Amino acid sequence: MGKWSTTDIPDQTGRTAIVTGANSGLGFETAAALAAEGARVVLAVRNLDKGKAAVDRIGAAIPGAHLELQQLDLGSLAGVRTAAAELKDAYPRIDLLINNAGVMYPPKEKTSDGFELQFGTNHLGHFALTGLLLDRLTAVPGSRVVTVSSIGHRIRAAIHFDDLNWDNGYSRVGAYGQSKLANLLFTYELQRRLTATGQNTLAVAAHPGGANTELGRHLPTVLRVPGMKLLSQSAQMGALATLRAATDPEVRGGEYYGPSGPGGIQGHPVRVESSKQSHDTDLARRLWQVSEELTGVTYSID
Repeated sequence: MGKWSTTDIPDQTGRTAIVTGANSGLGFETAAALAAEGARVVLAVRNLDKGKAAVDRIGAAIPGAHLELQQLDLGSLAGVRTAAAELKDAYPRIDLLINNAGVMYPPKEKTSDGFELQFGTNHLGHFALTGLLLDRLTAVPGSRVVTVSSIGHRIRAAIHFDDLNWDNGYSRVGAYGQSKLANLLFTYELQRRLTATGQNTLAVAAHPGGANTELGRHLPTVLRVPGMKLLSQSAQMGALATLRAATDPEVRGGEYYGPSGPGGIQGHPVRVESSKQSHDTDLARRLWQVSEELTGVTYSID
């Protein structure tokens, strides 16, 4: 296949896709592209006003788009449970769950449950949401869970089981690396469990490279220079890896997609390799157990 783009997305008519963090950036572009191909897209967002504005923008560009809005605060486990219950009531079957929302490099902050913000939002919130919705996904042959990671999973990344919340000194880069490594460990372990129980649902990961989105608003000043924009790509290009992971019929469970260019910064999406650490099965199993304990969510396939 040549340079994969939105023209390669198969017809999505009749499919239901939930996209977290869909009011802007990568999530917005992902939601718009899926809607353009006929999917019913649920924009799962924390801020409903911004979500409504995103729905209006997509609807204006794509007449007849099937768009719905769902409030979701990934920084609150109670909020995640409420959203999951509402989604399950509304959608007996879900074809795509795209775990896209995230925060990057914020000043030290905690979720309403007391977790470090990046780990709590990027990993634990999505871990809980996926587990609570899993029976709606496994009911659909060929359904997919796509989780957005980052090249940051290689940068100062480790799972700090002795201090997951960074109470003993905070590194915004290290905490982000921990959360994005957790996204990959979660994806690979979820696929192992789906395979072991004979499910037809796929768990796939993607990363956008250096995408120019609001996610970078907390970048250190040294990185917020004009030259950095030359190394980044648009949100539309960054979303292509997620879209390929979600829709390409050739995708297999446990794969990872990202830009084809040097360092994975720019380019059309291809299958890429993640760090050796992300494939550590013992680490993944331990993280899974800890995540269940912290969220109180166990998976139906377990």
